[in-house]
Amino acid sequence: MKVLLLGATGLIGRHCLQGLLNQAAVEEVIAPTRRNLSIKDKKLYNALVDFDRLDEYAELFQVDAIICCLGTTIKQAGSKANFKKVDYQYCVDAAELGRAHNAKGFYLVSAVGASASSPFFYSRVKGELEVHLKELEYQNLSIYRPSLLLGDREEHRFAETLAAKVMPPLNGLMRGAMTHYRAIPGKTVATAMVNECVAFTESANPKVNVYTYDNIVKMADVTPI
Repeated sequence: MKVLLLGATGLIGRHCLQGLLNQAAVEEVIAPTRRNLSIKDKKLYNALVDFDRLDEYAELFQVDAIICCLGTTIKQAGSKANFKKVDYQYCVDAAELGRAHNAKGFYLVSAVGASASSPFFYSRVKGELEVHLKELEYQNLSIYRPSLLLGDREEHRFAETLAAKVMPPLNGLMRGAMTHYRAIPGKTVATAMVNECVAFTESANPKVNVYTYDNIVKMADVTPI
């Protein structure tokens, strides 16, 4: 299969890239980025693109599936408008292009608490994105809603670094509905996404799956922390 990976330089995206390249079922991985990736592989096509003009790279979206790990923070983006451009508009543009070119599956990293009716801007943007993607009726749309992500990022996020030290010991205390808020390694989320992507089989009706901590850990086949 041929897979398009968005966000290949991020925490989850980097692990997705390596996971896809290691899959025998994956013939080619197309990774559009703003800058060249350091990794080289005969199955990897790293296209340099302007995400504000994705429609000019329509040929990249002739794939079987799209894994979308795009995301930023309001602090990094510099404004709410720029944040929404990355976390909503780029994802929507990619999903629409993929659907127009008959991609069958779309696999999205969203966030726990995502809701189009949320009073919180971050969660509301994530929820609005989920609503739009459902309207596209992919044969398989899978939405991953992790809470705090653990792992090394290219950019330093002080609040997340501090929380990453505090949260793992508390995971075992979070039970019931609170399980959704357990910290989870970015690699675990990536493994679950890659596993589901390569196992895709066509169905008569569109399917929408929403995964939180327990589901993600199970699909990644790892021991919960």
